[in-house]
Amino acid sequence: MNLVLESSEAAILNRVFRPNAEPWPHAAVEAILRINFDPSDRDLMTRLLEKAKLGELSSEESDALENYRHIGRLLELMKSKARQSLQTASTS
Repeated sequence: MNLVLESSEAAILNRVFRPNAEPWPHAAVEAILRINFDPSDRDLMTRLLEKAKLGELSSEESDALENYRHIGRLLELMKSKARQSLQTASTS
């Protein structure tokens, strides 16, 4: 298979979270669903996004925004797997 596709974030995370694997324990699901960005981080993300829309991001700010995007995607995937685990547990 293509090395670039095999090493993409999506491919790697799919292997990490294994969507068809056993559901996560309920305590882990509850803990993951409570994870959120700190309000100060949300404020910073909002400011960075506003600057990005205006084309006014510095290189450092662009890197910071990209880091937030990466963490946001990871958090979304974790929460998705957690919700999937809840659904699987409720139908078992």
